[in-house]
Amino acid sequence: MRRLLFALLLSCTTALWTTSPLAAELRELTWSEMVPADAPPQTAQPAAPMHDLSQLADALAAESGPAAAQQSPAAPVVKALDGQQVKLPGYIVPLDVTEEGRVTEFLLVPYFGACIHVPPPPSNQIVHVTSELGVLMDALYQPFWIEGPLKVGQISSELAEAGYQMQAEKIYPYEM
Repeated sequence: MRRLLFALLLSCTTALWTTSPLAAELRELTWSEMVPADAPPQTAQPAAPMHDLSQLADALAAESGPAAAQQSPAAPVVKALDGQQVKLPGYIVPLDVTEEGRVTEFLLVPYFGACIHVPPPPSNQIVHVTSELGVLMDALYQPFWIEGPLKVGQISSELAEAGYQMQAEKIYPYEM
């Protein structure tokens, strides 16, 4: 009888564990997987590197002007990603910084300088992230891995529209 009760308890515990959110498998996501297969081609491209430094003054003057408009603020998203536990690499564009110098709200983008130095990428290539601990401002020049549940949904910020949202559970430097 004890063996039967133990087996029953073990099977119930296993069933609860495999259906709980804690057992959700972490998926390493790429930016291209966030664009639906049937979506029209996106025209936004990262800015070309500047090699002619005689144009540097013009570039810096343009940066202090009005922000460049986002080309695809309502780009289609992959609805099947909603609720998935993901790990996504990218660069941090700060939205909110604490008095201690920690970025607790930011946009995660696929390339450096997006939304700041060049026009924002399409909304399906931007994730709006919140984090309790945050990331130190001094570390923002490097890429990071962000882990957490991905939510599909449009959200606006002063810099761009994002097609996805995430509450970061882990943030750590990107290393291959």
